[in-house]
Amino acid sequence: MLISPPFGGGRAPVLARNTVASSQPLATQAGIEALQNGGNAVDAALATAITLTVVEPTMNGIGGDGFAIIWDGKKLHGLNASGRAPAAWTPQYFAGQSAMDPIGWKTVTVPGVIAGWVELSKKFGKLPFAQLFKRAIDYAENGYPVSPVIARQWREAVPILKNQPGFSESFLIDGKAPQSGQIWRHPEQANTLKEIASSQGKSFYHGTLAKSMVDFSQATGGCFTMQDFADNKPEWVDPLAFDYGDYTLYEIPPNGSGIAAQMALGILQAANIKQYPANSAQRIHLQVEAMRIAFADAYAHVSDARSMTVSVSALLDRNYLASRAALIDHHKAGSYGPGDPHSGGTVYLCAADSSGMMISYIQSNFKGFGSGVVAPGGIAFHNRGMSFSLVDGHPNQVAPGKRPFHTILPAFLSKSGKPTMAFGVMGGNMQPQGHIQFVMRFVDEYLNPQACSDAPRWRIDEFGKLTVEAAMPKSVVEGLINMGHDVSVMPADSLDFGSAQAISVLSDDAQSAYIAGSDHRRDGLAAGF
Repeated sequence: MLISPPFGGGRAPVLARNTVASSQPLATQAGIEALQNGGNAVDAALATAITLTVVEPTMNGIGGDGFAIIWDGKKLHGLNASGRAPAAWTPQYFAGQSAMDPIGWKTVTVPGVIAGWVELSKKFGKLPFAQLFKRAIDYAENGYPVSPVIARQWREAVPILKNQPGFSESFLIDGKAPQSGQIWRHPEQANTLKEIASSQGKSFYHGTLAKSMVDFSQATGGCFTMQDFADNKPEWVDPLAFDYGDYTLYEIPPNGSGIAAQMALGILQAANIKQYPANSAQRIHLQVEAMRIAFADAYAHVSDARSMTVSVSALLDRNYLASRAALIDHHKAGSYGPGDPHSGGTVYLCAADSSGMMISYIQSNFKGFGSGVVAPGGIAFHNRGMSFSLVDGHPNQVAPGKRPFHTILPAFLSKSGKPTMAFGVMGGNMQPQGHIQFVMRFVDEYLNPQACSDAPRWRIDEFGKLTVEAAMPKSVVEGLINMGHDVSVMPADSLDFGSAQAISVLSDDAQSAYIAGSDHRRDGLAAGF
């Protein structure tokens, strides 16, 4: 592993025996405080995550979803804390629509993140659940200065969401977003967090908070019932494993879309990508083509696991991936439809402690603030339901009690059965794309987590267009254009390329020491002791 950063991102990696990395410094410090108070990596992750709902409301909130991959010192565990569609969401409920709405009540599925916090604390935590809320409640009650990137995202969301129920009352000051450095307080959210903490989350799904959300829904155009909340249950799952060289990449199985990253890596192995130099146009061309193919399959076949008609094993079959790799012209951009395999605005954080416990954790309101709908008490609902399909017969077609296709992806890397790295790259469909770029930088180029994050990125945007960061070398951009790619070079301050956080084991001989990195593209911080 190369410790010195080669890409000039302005940050050095953090080396420590206990560490936390997140997208907001105040949240990272809440996690560090949990570790210093006798908590473990899961306690640190939860304290960080809970604080993020207050200090980075533009990306996540109490009304979102979450996923986690945990190394407990002996084995990996996966948690799917994504919520399900309300009982009223039959296909007929959306009659007359050709696609799901992007904002508003018709995008809001039951939030799963609170149940996820409770499950993680109950199964792995050492500290009392209520103690994990200390910093979040303090910042909500007494305020904190809004950091620069978050202020920008907040400002950009206002024209889109200001007319949604509860948004302006909850998140604007005199009709405007807070500016960078301005003190933001949200005492109503503090009260909500106190209720969640004291009730161990029960109020959110069965009690006072559930009733408040249901009443607000019924009064403002939603369709939630108390039963919708009562039926919510997080699910422990086995992380999905896929080998890349000597390493194994783990992702949460469907309804998560992490399988797209694993498919792309399998396609790239079959295409013998290592024949091309790192940071070359040829190498990035193959990555882009493999990702396009993987997306075509993921969008066609991945959904709530109960509704999939193609198995995970079929999608990850090496022969199938080789057949998909054979479609790629190594010198020319192409377009791809889904294959036919043989069937038998997010926050990411990670933490590790000196006992060897590591956690890769992600929670999200999806697009920025999410749906824009904010229930009393600062409960900003996600818009995850917009990921459902309205195509009759599609595996991801909307249905009551169903989980939608999900883009938020915690990832984990191991080698020879030993933990290697907890990482993630938040940001919509950037996440699987970020995962393959991160893995290849780490595995093939031996870069440390901070350097993996600093390296210039490419992205296939939501409209299928190839975009690259301003830092991408001009020779690479020209090479991609010569191969037929329609490339857009984004401005230097673009926020389109996600935000990475990562913690890797420092060496095979030091399982209790780590090296951590936090993305220079955001306000984040990696810290440790």
